[in-house]
Amino acid sequence: MLEVENKSSSNSSSDELPPIPGKRYFTIGEVSGLCSVKAHVLRYWEQEFLQLKPVKRRGNRRYYQRQDVLMIRQIRNLLYDQGFTIGGARAQLSGENAKDDSTQSRQIVKQMRSELEEVLQILRR
Repeated sequence: MLEVENKSSSNSSSDELPPIPGKRYFTIGEVSGLCSVKAHVLRYWEQEFLQLKPVKRRGNRRYYQRQDVLMIRQIRNLLYDQGFTIGGARAQLSGENAKDDSTQSRQIVKQMRSELEEVLQILRR
């Protein structure tokens, strides 16, 4: 119930998420901030979505890669913005619709554009 109130009080649009830094691995805390999803929700989604498999190292610490962050953003979009249930989002991601879904492609293009704009600003200095 509290999560619903938070969702309605702030715009949960994927367009407002910060750009993904050019790193190879991200901690669960970093991914939480990049995707505006709490760490315990990420751990729950790992159980519900087979597509999420962060690398686990010593002490069972999770390290997410760029494609994991993009997948989490896509899951977040399906659940929070489009109103899918966990089962519906799972079916959307694993079904034939996943091939036609351009959400992940749009996120990649948006990220690349943001990175190119940063490079352009550096070059203009």
